[in-house]
Amino acid sequence: MSITRIFANLSCRDLATGTRWFAALFGREPDRNPMTGLHEWDRGDAGLQLYEKPEDAARGTLTLIVDDIHEERHRLSEAGLAVTEIEGADYTTIMRLRDPDGNLVVLAQPNEGDG
Repeated sequence: MSITRIFANLSCRDLATGTRWFAALFGREPDRNPMTGLHEWDRGDAGLQLYEKPEDAARGTLTLIVDDIHEERHRLSEAGLAVTEIEGADYTTIMRLRDPDGNLVVLAQPNEGDG
């Protein structure tokens, strides 16, 4: 198998509401709307698909590795998202967010020396 891209997929109840939230998270609008009810954001060889499927909303988790979690927390707060406290863990520093549907979005920054 030759894999050229990977997309994570989260379901939402309302695509417009979810798109506004993820546009604030990513700092930009989606890259495309390939079919009704679906928006996609590219991030290198990976990306996110946000799909309007109310019956599956609030059941997903997305983890995003970031360079500077404190900077991202500030940026997201300025963008109007409800941010939480930054938590220390054994190998990473994390911040847990919930999208409008309740899906868990975790920002994680590897601790020094852990990559």
